[in-house]
Amino acid sequence: MSNKKIEIRNVSKAFKKRNVIDNVSFDICDSDICGFIGPNGAGKTTIMKMITGLIKPELGNVFINGIEVSKNREEALREIGAVLEVPVFFDYMSGRKNLQNLARLNYGMKREEQLKKVEEVLEIVGLKGKNDDRGNDKVKTYSLGMKQRLGIAQTLLNNPEIVILDEPTNGLDPLGMKDLRNLILKLRDEKGITFLISSHNLDELQKVCNKYVFIKDGNIRWSGESEKLLNDTRCNKTLEDIFMNIMD
Repeated sequence: MSNKKIEIRNVSKAFKKRNVIDNVSFDICDSDICGFIGPNGAGKTTIMKMITGLIKPELGNVFINGIEVSKNREEALREIGAVLEVPVFFDYMSGRKNLQNLARLNYGMKREEQLKKVEEVLEIVGLKGKNDDRGNDKVKTYSLGMKQRLGIAQTLLNNPEIVILDEPTNGLDPLGMKDLRNLILKLRDEKGITFLISSHNLDELQKVCNKYVFIKDGNIRWSGESEKLLNDTRCNKTLEDIFMNIMD
């Protein structure tokens, strides 16, 4: 049985007759933390939207757990959670109330199970502790880091096997980045969740990722395991140095 969680096969997409994705292929396997790296306009967000079924490729196929997204979107996306932009919540509501409303979308769960799941994810992302329950605070009082954690809590409501994050560290201070990094590693290690993370913060990606996909102008420039990347470059450069060489 294949351990591939996401398969991108010869995918192409054009907007206004301009190719933004050109014959792209790569795989992400079970429990990978994959860094998706490229300059602005490289096509990262477009591919993420293809994976989540928000955009259809003109050519090629996207598979989630072996299920083709374009043919069976609902089943394919059942085990996936994503934060593709800044998480949007009702500021006047508490974090807990926002999640309780979102949990209603889990139609297969009884209301009691939905409420229980909300408490579980609040605890997982660190917004609910023994002596400090920030879930009751209104979202307008949350720091950006707390909002990012609430966004990840939202993705966990449907027990996903795969989580996609687009620029999750934007605007975070060093402590917020560390908290987010530890949360991603915890979810991978304890829940077996596979991650695809797009970010310009290459230092943070280097601390968590075991795999990378580099893209520029809608074309894959390099993809593979982090160890292979270091072997291919034949030096102990930082990920930023490697990025500059690959994009040259």
